Amino acid sequence: MEITKNKVVSFDYTLRGMDNEVIDISGAAPLVYLHGYGNIIPGLEKAMEGKKAGASFKLTVPAVEAYGEWDQMLVTTVPRSVFDGAEKLEEGMEFEAQFPEGSQIVKIIKVTDAEVTLDGNHSLAGMDLNFEITIREIRDASEEEITHGHAHGHEGCGAGGAGCAGCSSHCPEGPGCSGH
Repeated sequence: MEITKNKVVSFDYTLRGMDNEVIDISGAAPLVYLHGYGNIIPGLEKAMEGKKAGASFKLTVPAVEAYGEWDQMLVTTVPRSVFDGAEKLEEGMEFEAQFPEGSQIVKIIKVTDAEVTLDGNHSLAGMDLNFEITIREIRDASEEEITHGHAHGHEGCGAGGAGCAGCSSHCPEGPGCSGH
């Protein structure tokens, strides 16, 4: 079976930066996704198309096809008073901010007595990414998975662990989604 739209794919990966340092690794459980729904970065999804179970390959995904180029427009300075009630603000802290378009992770990059500068770029924005991939399994997606736009089941999420909880937050059906 080949990877095409509406296939659920499980794969192992090692992700390295351009300096060859390991950024992330799938570990004991593979990453599982529904192909054709933008559940993984575009450059990786494009490279997976047509591959078969058991295939191993390496590829470099350019920043523009990964988490995008670093964008100065996503850096903003707000009054420190926005954080009233926060006991401690430090550079490097990350938190979820609410915007009209939805929630987004932002990182504090500068703190003064009067202002806080925030960076809304993904931590891997502007980076070309080197992947080592081994495809474990490919199966047909269920109608429910296709309707929800993501793979269900506990494959690759630690059987209900943090990865699974994070997945369920994206399902329109919420944590009660039977696939979670």
